[in-house]
Amino acid sequence: MGRYRMTVLYVGLAGIAGALARYGLSAAMNPQQVTSLPWGTLLCNLAGCLSLGFLACLPGLQRYPDLRAALTTGFVGSFTTFSTLSWELVSMLQQQLWTSSALYFIVSLWGGIGCVRLGRRFGLNLPAVKRGSEG
Repeated sequence: MGRYRMTVLYVGLAGIAGALARYGLSAAMNPQQVTSLPWGTLLCNLAGCLSLGFLACLPGLQRYPDLRAALTTGFVGSFTTFSTLSWELVSMLQQQLWTSSALYFIVSLWGGIGCVRLGRRFGLNLPAVKRGSEG
């Protein structure tokens, strides 16, 4: 099997794992009807932002492009979901949950940006990175 096909396979398998992880977390934490913040989706998106920021800065991961694609595009890509966030916001707005909607939007957006920055900081400040080695 060619390299491209293997990468696609790895991304697909990691995507399955990410989707199952998101489903499990959302099912455990989100209420059946959105009446408050959808904590499961928020946690998935913030954790995904943190993970992506971290993984994107790991120099050792650059040596393994298949693993990098599987973890970032596959797992994190399917673990996080902007479409679910949007759907939940629309549901909350239709129920006139103005304060919860605003809070969810602000925490999702700014929390996501903050988590990406924090993940990058973690990734860039690893001891191996500071020494300039990649092993």
